[in-house]
Amino acid sequence: MRSPSVLHALLLLALVAFSVHGEARQDPGAVRSEVMRFLRTQTVSLPGEVNIQVGEFAPDNVLPPCVQLEAFLPPGARAWGRVAVGVRCLAPSPWSAWVPSEVRVKGVYLVTAAPVAAGQLIGPADIRREAGELTTLAADILTDPTQAVGHAARIGLATGRPLAASHLRLPPAVVQGQPVKVVSRGPGFQVANDGTALSTAGDGQPAQVRLANGQVLRGTARNGGVVEITLP
Repeated sequence: MRSPSVLHALLLLALVAFSVHGEARQDPGAVRSEVMRFLRTQTVSLPGEVNIQVGEFAPDNVLPPCVQLEAFLPPGARAWGRVAVGVRCLAPSPWSAWVPSEVRVKGVYLVTAAPVAAGQLIGPADIRREAGELTTLAADILTDPTQAVGHAARIGLATGRPLAASHLRLPPAVVQGQPVKVVSRGPGFQVANDGTALSTAGDGQPAQVRLANGQVLRGTARNGGVVEITLP
């Protein structure tokens, strides 16, 4: 049987080990603050009222404390609806983790004011505005009458149908073989390059481009011969 002094020493060692381990954990508050900062930056240009909710980060994590955190989104993802935001440590010890978050946007969008037949040109009387949660609608939902008036419907639409760009025959934003401007964006930076469109796409649709160095990238077509690429 161990003496009381030995047991006391072992207990002190356990408490010290627990204390050191506890102090070595990453502060959840700092991680959540970085995610909130990042999402606010990503959503500053969104139309309507933006509400951001950052999920919990485990307080009992075993990650070493970080002095330089950086949030990012997975390739192809955007700050819209439910999204997992990545957080990586740049110093002193590299690690990465994910934080569940949600971006809600309340705003005005277009719906059909009357039945629309396939091929029919959309006029001002055919649409009306409604307010609601944009993030529950199609990603290419239309929010301004100028985006719809004068364009033909690709399919028949019932009264009250939220109107999306994919419902209309819109002129292409980029055309296959056309020189395009490739705009790459990431946390705190933006780079523009020249490229060639490898596909025809409308505004908001996926498009492939080839840069001058031969690299092929996938992004989102925008009016004016622009392809946007979001980098983590």
